[in-house]
Amino acid sequence: MRRQIFAIALLLSLPCAARGESVSVKCTILPGEETASVSLTNPLAYTASCQANCKFTTPVYDDNPQIICAKLVPAGKRVEMCILKAAGNKLTKLVSGTADCKKP
Repeated sequence: MRRQIFAIALLLSLPCAARGESVSVKCTILPGEETASVSLTNPLAYTASCQANCKFTTPVYDDNPQIICAKLVPAGKRVEMCILKAAGNKLTKLVSGTADCKKP
């Protein structure tokens, strides 16, 4: 139990750079509502490893497809992380979008 508490305390004390800096992400449902585009801007002064996560709803109850993309992004650049097609149902609404960038 003490080791678990220590591990949690250690994770919470990590500097922001080790955890990744939160960045704004743009999750867009494209025309036809079967495809989504995910883009973000790396605000850091160096090329960073960035990850974006977008969650959507569909007309089907409890069907919330999630798109996760990761790649290196040059400093200060806005890039399209990925474009992915939904696996069946049309996308109706964005539920949440998060992203972070950190030193690779």
